[in-house]
Amino acid sequence: MLKYIILFFATFPLILTAETIEKKTVDCLILQDENSIICKYEHDRLDVDQEVLVQWINPKGEISRERVLVIPAGHGSIYDFRYIEGRMKGIWQFKVKESEEVYSTNFTIE
Repeated sequence: MLKYIILFFATFPLILTAETIEKKTVDCLILQDENSIICKYEHDRLDVDQEVLVQWINPKGEISRERVLVIPAGHGSIYDFRYIEGRMKGIWQFKVKESEEVYSTNFTIE
């Protein structure tokens, strides 16, 4: 029994630390068979609405789409969607600005 109590108190600070780490991720998925690009931004759920600026940057470095999206209170993510057809080939960047922080990912259209 004593070893379980020691184990609990040894791991409890780790559990608290894991809970306080913010999780913010950006990822894009290319679905060739559906002619789609779906990008997702995910962050910790908040008690208030959160506005984020979403940008799609083409291989020439130009912003091809920019929009403000609202992550409603209690929600943890937003999605943005584009068709592949008609997009410039090359390495694209999907960028999300939340407050002063910027998160981004790259994907390739072949």
